[in-house]
Amino acid sequence: MIQEIKCRRDISIEQLEYLLTTENKDCLEMLREEAVQTAQKIYGNQVFIRGLIEFTNYCKNDCYYCGIRRSNHCADRYRLTKEEILSCTDTGYKLGFRTFVLQGGEDPYFTDERICELVSEIRQKHPDCAITLSIGEKSKESYQRYFDAGADRYLLRHETANGTHYRRLHPDELSLEHRKQCLWDLKEIGYQVGCGFMVGSPGQTTETLYEDLQFIRKLMPHMVGIGPFIPQKDTPFAREPAGTMEQTLRLLSIIRLIHPHVLLPATTALGTIHPKGRELGIQSGANVVMPNLSPVDVRDKYKLYDNKICTGDEAAECRFCMENRMKSIGYQVVVSRGDYI
Repeated sequence: MIQEIKCRRDISIEQLEYLLTTENKDCLEMLREEAVQTAQKIYGNQVFIRGLIEFTNYCKNDCYYCGIRRSNHCADRYRLTKEEILSCTDTGYKLGFRTFVLQGGEDPYFTDERICELVSEIRQKHPDCAITLSIGEKSKESYQRYFDAGADRYLLRHETANGTHYRRLHPDELSLEHRKQCLWDLKEIGYQVGCGFMVGSPGQTTETLYEDLQFIRKLMPHMVGIGPFIPQKDTPFAREPAGTMEQTLRLLSIIRLIHPHVLLPATTALGTIHPKGRELGIQSGANVVMPNLSPVDVRDKYKLYDNKICTGDEAAECRFCMENRMKSIGYQVVVSRGDYI
């Protein structure tokens, strides 16, 4: 079955159900090994690092799972200045980062003009680096402006490809159709595009996960970001159970087999639910990690979920801690843009 999935680069809903529920250790080990071999055949034992800069936790949206939703009056809001963001990229560059990920809520303060100015300055200072944006749903015209200013990549988790499940996670003013259209617009413009979803989000089923995987097969993104759902105490989902590491690892392996060339992060959320979560993610077919370059005094304020790790570490600590972690399992953190092959 695993060989069939690998050869067809596709999976049936029955196969997905089996792989998500089986306790057959030999089968699960084979799934993991095939995923690792697939990744290594293309990317070797290289792990790509992205420098994450969480530059604003203001957001106009009210997604039920998110700790920076607009209705969360307990959130300690902040915005980094342009100078602070550029300082983060300068520090990151000295530490060997060649990709910067600017991530934030959908903050109306950061107009297209401000985003373009910021991207343009980073591009001028660090022309050999990739600039990734993760700032939500925008118009196609806005995406084009960011691209023209020098942005290379855009991350926009679709969260679910199923309309009923989408309604469970989001308020009425948000639309799955628009979310998907944004991803198609980004790809048409020429970005390297990332989508993804939370594992174990409220209302998720094997059927919705199957739709997620089929959407990924159709979109053929350059990156897929998945991590376990972790509840945040000041949201409507505060009492919902978290997603599991085991399910996340199985899905990482499955995604690697159906989309062999994809850039696949072992996320901070995975490291949050297990002390070796990111290492186990790499050992399940992932090949990207994203240490935090944000100033230490704001890291604990970017609370998408509870108990987030690495909120007190300096950038250099995060960088070399990650390198040592990867070295301990036989992988090499490489100083490069880490482009999709």
